[in-house]
Amino acid sequence: MSTETPDDEPLYANRSDWKDVEPLEQYEDINPLAPIFYTEEYKDATNYFRGIVKRGEKSPRVLDLTENIIRQNPAHYSAWQYRYETLLALLPSDNVASSPILEAEVRLMDELAVLFLKTYQVWHHRRLLVALTRKPKRELDFIRKGLEADAKNYHTWSYRQWLLGTFGGRGANVTDAEGGVEDVDEDLWIGELDFVDTMLAQDVRNNSAWHHRFFVVWGCGVREGDEDRERVLKRELTYVKQNISLAPSNPSAWNYLRGVLTHTRTPFSAVADFALPYAYPRGAYHVKDVVDLENPSPSDTAQLPCVQAMEFMADVWEREGGEEKTEQAVKMWTSLANEHDTIRKKYWEHRIREAHLALKGQKRAA
Repeated sequence: MSTETPDDEPLYANRSDWKDVEPLEQYEDINPLAPIFYTEEYKDATNYFRGIVKRGEKSPRVLDLTENIIRQNPAHYSAWQYRYETLLALLPSDNVASSPILEAEVRLMDELAVLFLKTYQVWHHRRLLVALTRKPKRELDFIRKGLEADAKNYHTWSYRQWLLGTFGGRGANVTDAEGGVEDVDEDLWIGELDFVDTMLAQDVRNNSAWHHRFFVVWGCGVREGDEDRERVLKRELTYVKQNISLAPSNPSAWNYLRGVLTHTRTPFSAVADFALPYAYPRGAYHVKDVVDLENPSPSDTAQLPCVQAMEFMADVWEREGGEEKTEQAVKMWTSLANEHDTIRKKYWEHRIREAHLALKGQKRAA
């Protein structure tokens, strides 16, 4: 399979081995409103691609043609789809996973996934290949290396979650033609939480890593050693609080805290004592001298007040309800609107109006 760039290859119109294919020009109106100026190489390749599709050919040279197109336009969905159909047609009826054609395709995807890291079609094609190879463990290692290049890439993290959810040890619903699964009987979840810890230690503001942590701990079943959910809840609350203390204005960590509380139906007020010191200017709220590892105080360098903590506390008071608590929430929203988060001033004013309307409704009902 060729790995040369399109610039290194002759046009298909000038290749003797493609003389039997009638190229089809892309249809365009006589006077297109917004004509696209394709390169000569791209027009040539896609003209022959349309010719191939029309005749339904699925051969090794089609893999060459679709690779050429993909390298020029990695988002060409039709080229990807027809490439996969061609690949299926060329694979042997047995021992598919060990086929040289499939192995070559995986190696090519190793290259293209790095070149086109943010292209959805690359990752979708890779999913289809792994469904054939049944080798998810190799993919986890590949993803680990890919995240070194872009630690927050949505497609890479999404692909990792698909691998874990599809092939992840006990309960994985994946079998091959012979009833066995290669490299799938191992528990792929082992070490996954340590992997997330490492990623967050490198960048505590990595929202993708926080999202993945929620997926691992809360979103995809209970694994061995985590059956005691109360212990897991305590562990996760301690973990996120400690990370908030390192970077108080990190919205990702506060969102994780909210997600854990909501998922476990734990009242927001349960962590109010932790959040309060972060919601006021330094010195305005008394902080205990005793070190509490489960409720770490803001560091000496923390910029206070923290907008996320202010919003959190306002939500706590609004949920508790009553005139006194509502007014506390309104006071916090007013401070956000006029001083600390003016870019969302309209939103905070909306929250204030809604809270006052709700309070009036409560008084009328009483």
